Amino acid sequence: MITPPDDYAWFTDSGLAEAYSFIFVRGLTPEQLVARMGGRAEDFSWTTFGESIGAGAHYDYRTEFVAVTAVGDWAFVVQYNSWLGADDKFTVPLSAGTRLVSLYRLDIKGLEDFRWVEDEEIRFGFWAQDGYSEEVPDELVETMKQIDHDYGDDHDLYRGPGLVLIERLTGIKLTPQILEKSTYLSGVISKPPTTT
Repeated sequence: MITPPDDYAWFTDSGLAEAYSFIFVRGLTPEQLVARMGGRAEDFSWTTFGESIGAGAHYDYRTEFVAVTAVGDWAFVVQYNSWLGADDKFTVPLSAGTRLVSLYRLDIKGLEDFRWVEDEEIRFGFWAQDGYSEEVPDELVETMKQIDHDYGDDHDLYRGPGLVLIERLTGIKLTPQILEKSTYLSGVISKPPTTT
């Protein structure tokens, strides 16, 4: 059974919902993911959620400020006003040897993207201009049926479906407590990601 739509209603009213990028990568620590993204953990610092979002707001699209925390067996990247979660040139290599799930939104342009990448292969996605992948993997058939039932055919990912897909693929039910109570390894990365 998937999470009922109302369980993610809190996110639509959060300040983060207007422009964000979430990236989940399985089996890596925050330090390992920072290195894989081209950063140096020793140049990063541990911050609160509010501090990381505030710092991220001071950078423009040419500089990527990331905040990474651990949630279970997953490294979780939170970015305010960034498009990295929608950049296949970034996320696909980042998934080498593991699973990556990402969600992106830019409200001002009405853009949303979702990816499920398995060892550098996009298994399923939603592209802002094109919609969902034509073929739904067996692992998501029931979830997509339930999303269509609960949210209708024309839905916004940030209103719940994107978080439901994240939960289905990672086992993580994103909550305000996870976002606000975690500490984040935060700093600036270079691109493209490396797998070393």
